Amino acid sequence: MLRLPDLDHSKDSVLQSLGSVASKRTYAFAINDFIAWYCSEPRLAFGRTVVLRYRYELEARRLAPATINLRLAAVRRLAYEASDNGLLSPDLAASIRRVKGAKKLGVGLGNWLTCAQGRRLLDAPDTRNTKGKRDHAILALLLGCGLRRAELIALKLTHLQQRDDHWAIIDLFGKGGHVRTVPMPNWVKATVDAWLSAASIEDGFIFRCVTRAGTVWGSAISEKVVWWVVRQYAKTADIEKLSPHDLRRTCARLCHSTGGELEQIQFLLGHRSVETTERYLGSRQRIVHAVNDKLGIEPNVGSG
Repeated sequence: MLRLPDLDHSKDSVLQSLGSVASKRTYAFAINDFIAWYCSEPRLAFGRTVVLRYRYELEARRLAPATINLRLAAVRRLAYEASDNGLLSPDLAASIRRVKGAKKLGVGLGNWLTCAQGRRLLDAPDTRNTKGKRDHAILALLLGCGLRRAELIALKLTHLQQRDDHWAIIDLFGKGGHVRTVPMPNWVKATVDAWLSAASIEDGFIFRCVTRAGTVWGSAISEKVVWWVVRQYAKTADIEKLSPHDLRRTCARLCHSTGGELEQIQFLLGHRSVETTERYLGSRQRIVHAVNDKLGIEPNVGSG
């Protein structure tokens, strides 16, 4: 039976093992929710039965299957850290791992913009002022390079370099510690240059805060700023329920629709698994006019 100090100690170990700020925030919320529920229930040994009861509690709250599975993943991580710290037996930790998650009845694919919607969104900022130039550059990088919010706010001038006579974002530190190089189209580079010139930025982070009067201040921006930039101009462009990650999905789909190879799109987005890239594209198997209908090796019809 784990006490509150034991749970807090294990939680700290879990959070220290995570590299992403967003992951730490998500896991901290999930583990705190479990600890609050665990301490309010009749005390049982921290094992499979308790985690099953917690899953039933989450289902009773009518949470989405993806949310439930994320909470359970955090609890499993908590159990393993408790086991490593000698607070929980390895057998109990293994039994917790065997608790099945909630079944997903479908796959949430997210939103994508059409080419026309993408152009409307890019045209929404007023590039005659400093803030408009910054917001235009933010939207261009999200749509044109498929960056995550955390990657965008971490961009520095040193990331922008030329490779093979083409501008690129070099050594971008992404999700899960994965480092990649992202090609930058010339039109995206032009929007970034316009912002840097207007803001007189010569080193450090590329994006800074801007007052209503157009004064640039601070050394960086937060992910929340990126979120509000997207929401603000989506409303102006008459686009509903748009998030920054939807622009990343849109970048992937537009690359694919113009003939981009799946492998190259995977490199662009920094996905470890090609299956993840396929989900971003909303790919599904086509039976009619299938890819293997015309391979060029078919025998001639009617040949003897």
